[in-house]
Amino acid sequence: MNAGMNAEGFPTGSERGIDQFSVESVYAELLSRAPENKMEPRMAPLFRAMEILGEPNRAVPIIHITGTNGKTSTARMIEGLLRAHDLRTGRYTSPHLARVTERISIDGEPVSDETFVRVWDEIRPYLEMVDAELDAAGDPRLTYFECVTILAFAVFADEPVDVAVIEVGLGGITDATNVGDGAVAVVTPISLDHTELLGDTPGDIALEKAGIIKPGGFLVSAAQPADAAQVLLEKARDTGVEFRFEGVEFGVEDRRIAVGGQQLTVAGIAGRYEDLLLPLHGEHQAQNAAVAVAAVEAFLGGGSRQLDDDVVRDGLNAVTSPGRLELVRTAPSILVDAAHNAAGARAAAKAINEAFEFTKLVLVIGVLKDKDAGAILSELHEELGGVLEDVCLTQSTSPRAIPAEELRRLAVIAGFADNRVHVAERLDDALEWAVLTAEEGTELGGAGVLVTGSITVVGEARTLLGK
Repeated sequence: MNAGMNAEGFPTGSERGIDQFSVESVYAELLSRAPENKMEPRMAPLFRAMEILGEPNRAVPIIHITGTNGKTSTARMIEGLLRAHDLRTGRYTSPHLARVTERISIDGEPVSDETFVRVWDEIRPYLEMVDAELDAAGDPRLTYFECVTILAFAVFADEPVDVAVIEVGLGGITDATNVGDGAVAVVTPISLDHTELLGDTPGDIALEKAGIIKPGGFLVSAAQPADAAQVLLEKARDTGVEFRFEGVEFGVEDRRIAVGGQQLTVAGIAGRYEDLLLPLHGEHQAQNAAVAVAAVEAFLGGGSRQLDDDVVRDGLNAVTSPGRLELVRTAPSILVDAAHNAAGARAAAKAINEAFEFTKLVLVIGVLKDKDAGAILSELHEELGGVLEDVCLTQSTSPRAIPAEELRRLAVIAGFADNRVHVAERLDDALEWAVLTAEEGTELGGAGVLVTGSITVVGEARTLLGK
């Protein structure tokens, strides 16, 4: 091995220069540690890294978000509301759609390439110390997700920011992000996903996600299945934190379809907010907005001080959520949505029925191997059956993608007619076929294409479509 090089052939921290390395090369180095979805159920190495780095996890107050669906959208709404209050924000979410820098945002924008590379260069030698200790103990070295999480905390401390909005990667108790203590713990709707790791019932999954509730914090939860709500309630009481649940102490009072989104009245935990324009579609996004408002009330005033109505309006009106029922092209309309489980697919389908007047909708879908593709297809067929007949099965370039041909049997079981099912292994071919099929025999204003099934498919589709 050459001097100044590690086992993978990447230069050690002392041999690196920012001008030599790009975000892409750092990303490749990070991925060499473990597959992107590899999670280690442990916390000690994270705390060790934070100790060596001077505890950047304690540098700024945190709003910590877990749940099954809606985490990223809720994080972006919380970020928007905080920024409207003139606070400098850091946001950490996952996964990314196009570039890894999307995971670490400063004031609503992905961290600059220079900062991403520079801070990684600064912390890398210290992480190698942790790797060496793990190697000596016979344990796996820091994973991709652990390293990116540590990098996010370091970036937020370096900037610095006033508040960090942190999204859990998986679960809660042993998720790498749990090295930080949330001043507010936010739980979005819990449903069945990652059951092989988190449990087979919403209550079991809630046990994992309740791990982000910390002494001195404040719990804000979306409406939950009864067993999940009970788990969260008991954890809040045991921890001695205040708690507020959607549907009990706060929620959406009124919701109306509006041009480009919806108009809301939200009853928060400290006040009532009318005429809020949310430029996102679907009842689930209205629910996310109510959770976000309550979380910011809890953060800024301990849940006892109403926010300024105009500031709340400005914060929500500026929200975007790329890849979440996003219209990326017209004539025909092409929607992309990152739904990757049954609950997400159901929510997206209901939102399409409510917000769009399609007479014909063509589905492009690709799913990852650890997801229930059959359940996703069934939900889409059931909710969109009136306009959805043609489906193109495809796959992203992810090594975790289910081969497109393997989805055919599941599509037929879900109710799609075999002669209306098309297979295209390449996503560009799938999009071309879907557009041509949508255009056949219908007015373009009533035709649409929905691309969904996984974050990777949606991310690649956005790139192909110029987003």
